[in-house]
Amino acid sequence: MRTVVTFAALALAAGLIVPKYAAQMHARGAPPTLMAARPAETSAPADTNSVILPKSPDGHFHVDGRVDGRRLEFLVDTGASVIALNARDAASLGIHPSTSEYRALVNTANGQVRVAPVTLDRVEVGDLVVRDVPALVMPEDALRGNLLGMSFLSRLRHWEFTNGKLVLEQ
Repeated sequence: MRTVVTFAALALAAGLIVPKYAAQMHARGAPPTLMAARPAETSAPADTNSVILPKSPDGHFHVDGRVDGRRLEFLVDTGASVIALNARDAASLGIHPSTSEYRALVNTANGQVRVAPVTLDRVEVGDLVVRDVPALVMPEDALRGNLLGMSFLSRLRHWEFTNGKLVLEQ
């Protein structure tokens, strides 16, 4: 329950930061988000770049992704406005925000936490590639894993949840 509350708090707090990035994406002509219901397929259609994620036993969708060519594990979180990286994994990517860069406040189950907004050059999930993706670096021990939020998902052509699977399509 504590994890769910933390994720929800991150999503709400990130909503304060995302408008800045959304304006930048809109200026670049980012494609709109499109959601529709249709049955999931067990393999990727031949004419699109698709990733189909089965639901994990814990009820979530976990995916191995790459950020700037380096492998990271993510929890897919459609309620998170942006990608959230824990400090350890951000450091493994060469992202080391200074104390002054932790300037945005988010509310978590443990109280308010300062986070560092960053932009990731390239985020990949399977054959899906999104560039210039807004993200937040969480301080040490504020987040166990990494969240793949809407700053990635909204840049896909299509995504949907159906029949216990999450389909991501570009």
